[in-house]
Amino acid sequence: MANILIIDDERAIRKTLGEILSYEGYKIDEAGDGEEGLKMFGDKSYDVVICDIKMPKVDGIEFLEKAKQINPDIPVIMISGHGNIDTAVEAVKKGAFDYVSKPPDLNRLLITLRNALDRQTLVTETKVLKRKVSRVQEMIGESHPIRKIRDTIEKVAPTDARVLITGENGAGKELVARWIHEKSNRNSGPIVEVNCAAIPGELIESELFGHEKGSFTSAIKQRIGKFEQAHGGTLFLDEIGDMSLGAQAKVLRALQEGKITRVGADKDINVDVRVIAATNKDLLREVDDKNFRLDLYHRLGVIIIHVPSLNDRRDDIPLLVNYFLEKIADEYGQPPKKIEDNAMEALKAYNWTGNIRELRNVVERLIILSDKAITAEDVENYVQPKR
Repeated sequence: MANILIIDDERAIRKTLGEILSYEGYKIDEAGDGEEGLKMFGDKSYDVVICDIKMPKVDGIEFLEKAKQINPDIPVIMISGHGNIDTAVEAVKKGAFDYVSKPPDLNRLLITLRNALDRQTLVTETKVLKRKVSRVQEMIGESHPIRKIRDTIEKVAPTDARVLITGENGAGKELVARWIHEKSNRNSGPIVEVNCAAIPGELIESELFGHEKGSFTSAIKQRIGKFEQAHGGTLFLDEIGDMSLGAQAKVLRALQEGKITRVGADKDINVDVRVIAATNKDLLREVDDKNFRLDLYHRLGVIIIHVPSLNDRRDDIPLLVNYFLEKIADEYGQPPKKIEDNAMEALKAYNWTGNIRELRNVVERLIILSDKAITAEDVENYVQPKR
């Protein structure tokens, strides 16, 4: 059900339009002048606004200009008397969707309204599609560690040097890997991700190097491994610290010789792959515990980039919160929700064990559960779910 805001200083016009559009299945709010209309427009999400031109306090043109500053995507249909047609045309030039003469012709108004709603749907769908095809999201933050990471990426990306990215879960290691690929000379090729922690040890070799049909019981057809899929591009080995020692030996050979062998085959395959690895573990400690090969550690760690935890870059939290407020509102097709200063301070003081991933989830939860603005009470109630 679409939400329609009708702004007109003539009560009879508001009442008539409200009754007609309610009968058509729309949800209607009314404002008696432009000033009241602006307040309602800023406080609530609407799909279309129907606005008179000649009104006291704030007229229709001024309302249009300010509404476009608040949310430029919401269609505004102007209603004008016969003497105001030139003004109505000028309003269309300034961004109004259309205008309807007074007294409004019912059929023309309904057609214009449906067209406006269709346009709004297309705008929302276009934003969703743009978000889906966007290759790499932004790296948000101006703290010293984040600036250092950006500088390192700029230097290392154009080379083929292997990179080891360390940091806690949810800190943004994958984002760093994708930016290295995006800024590299391989960005026209694929970036292929392997979550080493999510693949059982007995299957990791088949996943990485592929297998031939019949090489083991469930190998009913040939499989191309991730190394071959990433040929000419980048292979991102996430959670490399969870890889079995047997698979580590084969990865080491692939890095040394630029060749892989599918499981069940005896033929070598040349691969041109840049490997970026990431881990939340202390690999040198894993080496001491005999869980990780020292020679592989040195092969992977030509460049080491450490991604700090969110608790170590609290000054970036306001930037991240505002980014997620806009991004998630965009996904929902609604204007960003405001957050009060004391709520932001409460978020900065919180212990972010889940890092950026947790922060995004919290912001989405606050958007859904809070009212007009996110308050400190909302943070207290909703940041940590009650058990």
